[in-house]
Amino acid sequence: MKKGEIYEGTIGRFDFPSKGMIELAEGKITVKHALPGQKVRVMINKKRGGKCEGRILEVLESSPLEYAESPCPHFGICGGCTYQTIPYEEQLKIKEQQVKSLLDGVVKGDFIFEGIKPSPTADGYRNKMEFSFGDEYKDGPLSLGMHKRGSFYDVVTTTECKIVDSDFCDILKAALGYFEALGTGFYKKMQHTGYLRHLLVRRAVKTGEILVDLVTTTQEDLDLKAFVGSLLHLKLNGKIVGILHTFNDSLADVVKSDRTDVLYGQDYFYEELLGLKFKISPFSFFQTNSLGAEVLYETARSYVGETKDKVVFDLYSGTGTIAQIIARVAKKVVGVEIVEEAVEAARENAAGNGLDNCEFIAGDVLKVIDGLEDKPDLIILDPPRDGIHPKALGKIIDFGVDRLVYVSCKPTSLVRDLEVLQERGYEVVKACCVDMFPSTANVETVCLLSKKP
Repeated sequence: MKKGEIYEGTIGRFDFPSKGMIELAEGKITVKHALPGQKVRVMINKKRGGKCEGRILEVLESSPLEYAESPCPHFGICGGCTYQTIPYEEQLKIKEQQVKSLLDGVVKGDFIFEGIKPSPTADGYRNKMEFSFGDEYKDGPLSLGMHKRGSFYDVVTTTECKIVDSDFCDILKAALGYFEALGTGFYKKMQHTGYLRHLLVRRAVKTGEILVDLVTTTQEDLDLKAFVGSLLHLKLNGKIVGILHTFNDSLADVVKSDRTDVLYGQDYFYEELLGLKFKISPFSFFQTNSLGAEVLYETARSYVGETKDKVVFDLYSGTGTIAQIIARVAKKVVGVEIVEEAVEAARENAAGNGLDNCEFIAGDVLKVIDGLEDKPDLIILDPPRDGIHPKALGKIIDFGVDRLVYVSCKPTSLVRDLEVLQERGYEVVKACCVDMFPSTANVETVCLLSKKP
């Protein structure tokens, strides 16, 4: 097999995340963004160490798992979803099998695998979207939405996205229409010129409060009063409580703030989880599926077990959601999080929820863990997608707690860390998946480990 050659085949083995395998007489081809059972025509676009990766040129036959047609008009063009054409029950089976296969490959000895817990809702579940301004093709009209699958530049206007509430789509349409009428240009990443960058929308499921943040460069100075008025006149299911303007002159294509001005209302909104109230700012981390988060945190709490008179460390604590849920039945909870804004929010949320046994520390777990005064009885780990830094993992293990609960949003990172944990004296007791991301290839995994005698 050579780069540039074209082959046809059927996707057989299917690994996390949406990584299919075609097995032919000439060799094996790994194919991203495929579906199990699809017959595809692919071109070899990468070859390293004898391993070939192919890009789909054409789907010749649909997967036997698929609907007749997608419920979303943007599916296949937009890069946001993978499984829109597959019934939700089948999506769950795929994710469950993928995670179980990964765990079986590294876990030593017997453990209990409790399967997968579904999201309470499979549609309109996301509480946050970062829409990008751009064009769908070079020098085309202004677009606002998600990047095209496999493209760094092209943006698809996603006015009928199925994984968000219709409020998101209405706000998107209003913003796009407003700036289209003005003839305002978007920021071009290669030339580093232009004004419009992103539209960040966050909406609480329980309270219905909405925060809108327009992200631009400082290359123009527009009066945005009419833009604010156009949003406030929308008839929405929820209520806009804040409209912000964030300035970002970074060369990187990420949503970040050099400065943020409040154009209307406030720079935060409230969401509720498991009887607790959380104040969320535009850039603070919060699970993107509020109802699914309740399932995830209930699962984590059940895995933690008895916490009376115990000191619990919540490492990579974000806005302190897990910490506060555990704090109600623990002696003390210490949260460590690198994002200072998230730590400030965690402290404020704990005070608002009447919890005085939470301590939140800002800093990198690797750097601050040696200076923690408390000694934990058990530890909860909820790291970012790349997992735990190897040196930090070693220091965590050195505490020698009897129980560890690892909450992972990327099972391939989890199994890498499980190998180290097992080598250092821990054994996997049980694990389960929680589907926080219907229609996509992502899934959360909760794992309980205990220290061997």
